[in-house]
Amino acid sequence: MKTLADWLAHAEHLHPKNIELGLDRVRAVAEKVGLSFECPVITVAGTNGKGSTCAMLESILTHAGYRTAVFTSPHLVRFEERLRLRGEAVDGAELAKHFETVERMRGEVALTYFEFTTLAILLCIAANKPDVAILEVGLGGRLDAVNIVDADCAVITSIDLDHMEYLGPDRESIGREKAGVLRAGRPAIVSDPVPPQSVIEHANAIGADLWLVGRDFNVAGDKQQWGWSGRGRRYSGLAYPALRGANQLVNAAGVLAALESLRPRLPITAQAVRNGLAMVELPGRFQIIPGEPALVLDVAHNAHAVAALAENLDAMGFYPTTHGVFGVMADKDLDPILSRIGPMIDRWYFTDLPTPRAAGADDLLARWQAQNKRTDVAGSVHHSPMEALQAAIVRADPTDRIVVFGSFFTVGGVLEHGTPRLRARHLSSGS
Repeated sequence: MKTLADWLAHAEHLHPKNIELGLDRVRAVAEKVGLSFECPVITVAGTNGKGSTCAMLESILTHAGYRTAVFTSPHLVRFEERLRLRGEAVDGAELAKHFETVERMRGEVALTYFEFTTLAILLCIAANKPDVAILEVGLGGRLDAVNIVDADCAVITSIDLDHMEYLGPDRESIGREKAGVLRAGRPAIVSDPVPPQSVIEHANAIGADLWLVGRDFNVAGDKQQWGWSGRGRRYSGLAYPALRGANQLVNAAGVLAALESLRPRLPITAQAVRNGLAMVELPGRFQIIPGEPALVLDVAHNAHAVAALAENLDAMGFYPTTHGVFGVMADKDLDPILSRIGPMIDRWYFTDLPTPRAAGADDLLARWQAQNKRTDVAGSVHHSPMEALQAAIVRADPTDRIVVFGSFFTVGGVLEHGTPRLRARHLSSGS
């Protein structure tokens, strides 16, 4: 009997390419295994905010008493995190059974790693018969493996420039790809406040039930609380979502619109909304870990997400020195990332990552030096995120902060042995 680790190693060698967009292969195998869902399905596509949106949907629906299944990717530390059943990561042995089914039924079809693992996870969800399934779309939308499922409601979060070699050179092209998850006659929730015109046009062309910010739902708030109003329903006096950052209100607004659109099938109470938003958790999304120094973890790995991170860091108040641990994939557009957050980082720790797709630490350092205009900043290179974090801890004072950001591999690398609680060197030595 193969373990989950065996199956994951096997899946990596089935197809010559890491990413090959298209639904023919995965749809053919899905039909063979008889994949179908009896419960409502919500898909979540977009450039940033997908994980947060899925987590808020899951939290509210769980507080409303529903049994949830949530598929997200990538994972931070363990593959099993990609599927949460009733709020808990799936058991690896249970998942392995569904990998076996996919392998048996695929015949000669060469599936990519993402297609193979997605099919196994979808089969596992269907077998568990949840009350509601929440599926995060991987790359793009139209040609992503998750899009073989006809969702009852589709959410598109913020759209920005990322994966342009696959999705196109601008927001309009990328929007067109994301809009491929929408379905005729079904709710299409767009939480991006300024969506590409291509999304609106596609939704109208196929006859989707389009929900737009400012037209179909609105948010308003002050420093203490916020409110949401949609088609015929409103929530007032809501506490801000437990996920930190101004951008989370945009995600929360889309979540409430999605739940409102599904109200006939998944009714929820105002109390479930309140509790769900107040208690939602998601590691690595502007996650602040109190300590001396403070630690901030964020999987911001494109210019749009890094801009949100920079704003959130700014809102944290004054820290004498900000140390930045950073590692990222080689295909990212580095210059806007570095120039946006550069003014806030006083010392850089560039790290290698355990994947051939990553940029090397030496290369990151050189790219940063080429555009850096500050004379009071230093940078160093490290072999792993944990090594980079340790170097930052050694240099940091108790009143400083350390920001670990970039790829999921970067944040996952410092969470491998649990959440680190920092005590600066002069505190731990007892002086």
